Amino acid sequence: MDALPQDGPLFSFYGDDFTGSTDALEALARSGVNSVLFLHPPNDGERRQFAGYRGIGIAGDTRSRTPNQMRETLPAVFETLRRIGAPVVQYKVCSTFDSSPEAGSIGCALEVGRSVFDTRCVPVVAAAPMLRRYVAFGNLFAADGDDTFRIDRHPTMSCHPVTPMGEADLRRHLGKQTSCSVGLMDIVGLHAADAQERLSRTSSQAVLFDGLTEDDQVRAAQLIWNATHAPQVFAVGSSGFTYGMLSYWRNQGWLPPPRPSPPATASDRMLAMAGSCAPATCRQICWALRNGFTGIRLNPAYPLDDTIVGQALTVLESGQSVVVYSALGPGDCLEGTDREGLASAMGRLLRAIAVRSGVRRVLVAGGDTSSHAVSQTGIDALSFLAPLAPGAPLCRAHGGELDGLELVLKGGQVGCETFLVDVLRGEIE
Repeated sequence: MDALPQDGPLFSFYGDDFTGSTDALEALARSGVNSVLFLHPPNDGERRQFAGYRGIGIAGDTRSRTPNQMRETLPAVFETLRRIGAPVVQYKVCSTFDSSPEAGSIGCALEVGRSVFDTRCVPVVAAAPMLRRYVAFGNLFAADGDDTFRIDRHPTMSCHPVTPMGEADLRRHLGKQTSCSVGLMDIVGLHAADAQERLSRTSSQAVLFDGLTEDDQVRAAQLIWNATHAPQVFAVGSSGFTYGMLSYWRNQGWLPPPRPSPPATASDRMLAMAGSCAPATCRQICWALRNGFTGIRLNPAYPLDDTIVGQALTVLESGQSVVVYSALGPGDCLEGTDREGLASAMGRLLRAIAVRSGVRRVLVAGGDTSSHAVSQTGIDALSFLAPLAPGAPLCRAHGGELDGLELVLKGGQVGCETFLVDVLRGEIE
C-alpha cells in the first residue's frame, strides 16, 4: 500500500470488550493520533462532534457473546468501520486471546470480518511485548508477577471463569473456532530475507504472526501493510498490532514523533467497582483497604441492595475513597453467578453513586464487568487523558449525566498491587 492519506481517519477498531478498547485508545493517543472511543456505533451527529479525530474506535462486548450473537452484531459494526474508511481496521482482542467456540469466538469475528472487508487472508497478531505477552512458534506466553507462563498454565488465564485457556498453540485454539485455514509466520520466517514473498505466497485464509519484541511487532506491521492491496487492511490483534503499525508508519516518516502524554493529577477521592475474581485484582483491593480505602462487599445474588448506595455515599461524602467488590480472588467466586446481570447491576450502582456523590474519578476492574457496567452509565464516548498502567489509561467521559468523569477500565490481571491507590494519586506504574 502507499503512504497514508493526509486527512481523514487513519486507524479504526472494534474492541471485543471495553478494557481492551481503552487499551487500543491509549495506543493511538500516545502515538500522536487524536482518537475517540465510542461506546456504541456512532450516528452522524456523534461523528460530527469528533470531526477531525483520526483514530476511531467502537467498544463492544463480543468477548462474552455466543457466535450467533456475534453474527447478529458484527456485520453492521464492521460495515460502519468500512464506511468510515480508515486504511486499517482492527478487531481488537485481548493479548491473552481468551475465547472459545461458545463465547467470544475470535474465529467467528475473523470470518465475519473477512467477508465484510472481502479480504483473502486475515493477519492475526496476538503478541503484546509491552504487556509481557509473547508468541513463539505459534504458542502464547503471558507474564504474571515476575514469572512468565505458557497461557494454558497461566495462574489466571488457565482457569478464567468464562473462557479458560486450555491450549497454548493459537493455531489449534483458533482451529476450534473457525473453518478458515490458519498459517504461521514464525519468528524465524518473520525476519527472513524473503518474508514478504512467503506471506504473498500463502494459501492460508489467516496467518498468525509470532512476536517477542517490539521490533517484531513493527516487522509484522511492515509485512502486513506491504502485502495488502485492497483499500483497507482488516486484522485481528492485540494492542501489540496497534503499536506495531503506528511505529512502522512513524519509521516511514508518515507520522510525526508523539508528544509526551500529560501526567495524571491526584484526585481527592475515588470510587472503584470490582467484579473481577483475578488474583491481581484481589491483591489490589487488599492493598487499597490497607491504605485508606473503605471496602463494601457486594452480594452477587442481590447486587442492587439500596444499602450499598447509602454506604458508598457516606464514605465519599466524608472525603474518603471506596471500593465496592464482589469477590476476593478465584476461590471467593460464587458458582452459578449471573455475571452479565451482576456487571450490569454494578453499572447502575456506579451511575447512582457517581451522580449523587459528585465523585470525579472512577475505576472499574474486570473485562466483562467493564463492558456491561459502563454500558449502563449513559456515557457516549471516551477520550484519552493520561497514562497510568500499560493497558489501563485514565480516560475522560463524554455525554450524559457523567460527562467529564475521569474513568479507568482495567482487566482483572492488569496492574501492580498498588494500582488502585496509584489511580487515586495519579501515579504512573
